[in-house]
Amino acid sequence: MTLTAEEWTAMLLSLKVAAVAVVFSLPVGIAVAWLLSRREFWGKTLLNGLVHLPLIMPPVVTGYLLLITFGRKGSVGVFLESWFGLVFSFRWTGAALAAAVMGFPLLVRSIRLSMDAVDRRLEAAASTLGAPPAYVFLTVTLPLVLPGIAAGAILAFAKAMGEFGATITFVSNIPGETQTLASAIYTYTQVPGGDVAAMRLTLISIAISFAALIASEVLARRLAARMGEG
Repeated sequence: MTLTAEEWTAMLLSLKVAAVAVVFSLPVGIAVAWLLSRREFWGKTLLNGLVHLPLIMPPVVTGYLLLITFGRKGSVGVFLESWFGLVFSFRWTGAALAAAVMGFPLLVRSIRLSMDAVDRRLEAAASTLGAPPAYVFLTVTLPLVLPGIAAGAILAFAKAMGEFGATITFVSNIPGETQTLASAIYTYTQVPGGDVAAMRLTLISIAISFAALIASEVLARRLAARMGEG
């Protein structure tokens, strides 16, 4: 099953977009998960709803909202381009942003559930010994939630690999720039004789996503086992 140059480009771009999406959303995801798990504040339910909104909204709607917000004429997009030279619309960076937004709910949910399962008496014990909150989080909470962080990151990566609706709405389908595996498959289904290439990329996409799911389960179990041994 030999890939053409265009197919290799689409696959490598998908991996790049997914990796960047996870790396940049992970710190934010940990912070939001901590807020939802450890703090009570006005608007907590609203924040939880906003975090999970991309899961239930049509991806095209999410992509359109990104376009009017981070596009060249969007309020945030104009600011970022003017002050930092950062452009998202019709760039691979926009594809990474769309992938990060779509995978963010899975990331936060996995980490939050892991934090909810942590025995808070351990954190309280560290605090009574004089440890500041940041030190308690880094030395007690964070190590205990590593399985959830790993699982959430891999699930977000798999989601980013398969993202289509929000990406194509926000950054279009530009070969070599924003054409990921999903959009390449769509392109091949629209041209005569493209069925073989579409099936080839579909099998690759399934293999990558399935491998990510298995890796998530295995890594979470291994980290949990090490924590138990420790």
